[in-house]
Amino acid sequence: MSKLLKVTLVVHIVLAVGLGLPLLGLPGRFLGWLGWAPVDPLISRMFGAALLGLGWLDLRTLRSNSRQAAQGVIEAGILFCGLAAAGMARNMLGAAWPWYTWAVLGIYVLLTGLWIVNWLKK
Repeated sequence: MSKLLKVTLVVHIVLAVGLGLPLLGLPGRFLGWLGWAPVDPLISRMFGAALLGLGWLDLRTLRSNSRQAAQGVIEAGILFCGLAAAGMARNMLGAAWPWYTWAVLGIYVLLTGLWIVNWLKK
């Protein structure tokens, strides 16, 4: 497993846990602190659970230290982050959004790029 892949997995784990836990446990309060409204607690909790699930897969992959085991996680990362970035961009273009919303989009674009680079380094 390459050093870049290990770094990508660690970054994704930190972001998944850092965002997934508050979205699962306190979605209204967490998103309210960011000024993100209206908040649907059901979908926010489901998204938090999805992030934590992806973070768990990343952790298991990191512990396996196997490129072969990482292939599915890399492809899932490309799809999840790429589709999230595309969906966000579609809604955000042409509208005024707070800086942190653009930061989240930037994080998804960056992660998509990292996953793609890792996928190409077969």
